[in-house]
Amino acid sequence: MEGLIKGLINVALDAIDGDGEQEQRRNQATSTQEEEVGERSRATWAEVVSSKSDDNQSEAHSTGAAYHRPSSWDRKEKTEESGGAKWGNVGAANQSYSHQPPRRHHNEESEEIKEEDWQTVGSKKQHHPASHGRPQKSEAWNGYKKSPSEQNYSEETLHGLNTEPTQEELHDLSKACNRLWDLDRNRLVPEKDYQINVGEGKKVYRNGDMAHEPLFTWLSDDVLRKPTISRFCALLDNYNPNEGYKEEVTAQDKHEQTAFIEEISRTGPIKYVFNYLIAKGVLDCNYEEFKRIMISLWFNLCGRGGTYGSSSAFEHVFVGEIKNRGENEISGFHNWIQFYLEEAKGTVDYQGFILPRRRGELPDSETQVLTIQFEWHGILKSVSSTLIGVSPEFEIALYTLCYFVGREDNGVNLGPYCVNIKCYRMGNDKIGSVFPIVEN
Repeated sequence: MEGLIKGLINVALDAIDGDGEQEQRRNQATSTQEEEVGERSRATWAEVVSSKSDDNQSEAHSTGAAYHRPSSWDRKEKTEESGGAKWGNVGAANQSYSHQPPRRHHNEESEEIKEEDWQTVGSKKQHHPASHGRPQKSEAWNGYKKSPSEQNYSEETLHGLNTEPTQEELHDLSKACNRLWDLDRNRLVPEKDYQINVGEGKKVYRNGDMAHEPLFTWLSDDVLRKPTISRFCALLDNYNPNEGYKEEVTAQDKHEQTAFIEEISRTGPIKYVFNYLIAKGVLDCNYEEFKRIMISLWFNLCGRGGTYGSSSAFEHVFVGEIKNRGENEISGFHNWIQFYLEEAKGTVDYQGFILPRRRGELPDSETQVLTIQFEWHGILKSVSSTLIGVSPEFEIALYTLCYFVGREDNGVNLGPYCVNIKCYRMGNDKIGSVFPIVEN
């Protein structure tokens, strides 16, 4: 079945691992310094989308429900190492991990979908006013294992959309990032495309669950069918989140990576970043070469947690990782789609938003930059910021731009929001971590 869609010890160590979230905790904690941070199964996703077929079949109703994979799932095919540059080991010697969530099985033809396997949002706290039906299987997913050159992509819809940066934007990163916000045509509209319940606020160090409901109340039927979001979801179960676990990269994984970059490269935010970097003289390449640079930047494996080939920028930032040093801690995991899908499966427990350090407007159901606390597989992440409802292409474009022309701290405006895009590098050519921090 195609469709199985796929912070620390100290500041210095976090910098090595590309995880700057300890500094975020310091920014969020009060002067009492009582904050103690406690940041297993790997992120998974399956058939949750539906799309129209090319022969004018009627559109089936689908929802953001998630498919619950049987616990006996395993992966049988022979794997191959990821190509590209070879990265050195980072940290201690290789370790063994007893908790290694299963990889997905790629032999889709031999699998069946069982009625009891379908599960809708609300598995944790079980109260959702919205009605969610069973998502329908999409034939589009069967094409994702093909060579990228054989796959179908959405038509470019940039008519009348100017993706050339102005001189003012070339001299002001904040203005450039705000332009990306304006170019994000796939950003969702709160209360129209989705609804969240932020619950009650809490200080970072405060124990207890301050949210009686999941963060996401409902998601519109067609959101996960959007081309860039659909392909993004297909990448999420390509990884084992245990930080020291050596990743296995199959040919299909590589196909999905390349096809995802191809899809988002047809959108305004990615074209703008390309034009920006060329105009700034940061890159000197054509668009096809730029796509290859993006694949390398986001998907080439690197060493993290003492194991060569155990991580990538995409895995860390969007999927999330579990550190296995002393007490388990969560690092990364800053994407709302991954949060939604994991919450739908019951592996994420939303515990409330983090109160701002200074008095100000509190978040509500329409806020699209949130600082939250949650547990993932029973492991607490005491503070994490995420952009709600933005498209995958916007986040990739935003973080890529900050990596190439920004610094560690990048105070920018995103529409009505003032945020600091923290960008940590791993070596000279890799993203260690990148994420937003709400500026209060």
